[in-house]
Amino acid sequence: MSDSPTAASPYEVLGVSPSASDDELRRAYRRLLRHTHPDVGGDAAAFHLVQIAWERVGTPEGRADYDRRRYPYAFPEPERPAYASGAGRGQATQAGPRARMYGHPGGEARQRYLELLREWAGRGTSIDDPYAPTLIRSAPREIRHWLAKALAEESTAQLVSALGIGFTAWHDVSAGMQGGKVDHVVLGPAGLFAVLSEDWGGPVQLRRGELVGDALGPDVRPIEDVEGVVRALAKSLRVRFTAVLVVLPDEALTDPLTVPGRGRRPTVITLPRSRLIGVLRSGLPGMDRGSFEKVFELRSRLQDGIRFSSE
Repeated sequence: MSDSPTAASPYEVLGVSPSASDDELRRAYRRLLRHTHPDVGGDAAAFHLVQIAWERVGTPEGRADYDRRRYPYAFPEPERPAYASGAGRGQATQAGPRARMYGHPGGEARQRYLELLREWAGRGTSIDDPYAPTLIRSAPREIRHWLAKALAEESTAQLVSALGIGFTAWHDVSAGMQGGKVDHVVLGPAGLFAVLSEDWGGPVQLRRGELVGDALGPDVRPIEDVEGVVRALAKSLRVRFTAVLVVLPDEALTDPLTVPGRGRRPTVITLPRSRLIGVLRSGLPGMDRGSFEKVFELRSRLQDGIRFSSE
């Protein structure tokens, strides 16, 4: 059970409201223990989640501590890192020895979160702090997902910014199709990568060329979707991407999952966030590294052709 805004909270696992009494919480826990215990035919994974949920909120002290610490990263606007809030359209977010950064990582996802939150709260309702922990916990999961995605994009941008001056990155890039965007386009000596940053709040696995998991809805097809927008972007820019990288929190998977390229479809690699820098620096096994001249020429083409989703 991660602390992602998208992940099920202990209250959701136990099937009670965050305002439930201690007795209601205890009764829900005991009921779920009986239903999920493997000895009576229950699901072992669900049984484990119930136990973890109880460990977090089963005592008054633990519950109070959880309620205070939930979503410590959902900070108000003035406290956001510069790379998240100060990235202007077409302006570098970092200077000096850091990577060249353009666009606004997580900007569209945060805006979508705020719009849906206000719509859910109701017309005329005043929201003093859209990042208040209690408000986030009470919002539907599909709304919380947009905040989780914004945080994921900002985390990726922070990692990329530290790669050095040999790298250039564009964030929230329009794919030239209605509603389509590529979270990050990263160019460096190891190649040109399209990057999707996600956080569905749970583990995923690869099945028949697509990512699946309990945290994903039955109609969610992230690999199919990202392939489509990347193909559209590649066509509009007249470039070929080395690979598409789907970056997830480390707890979502342990080892990279690869869907080999097919025809015009690029190779798609789903990897833990801690493995991202290694791939961007060293490239893929057996892949030739590009020359400085090619990187410089490609960067000029991208700089002239890339448009941002906010335009």
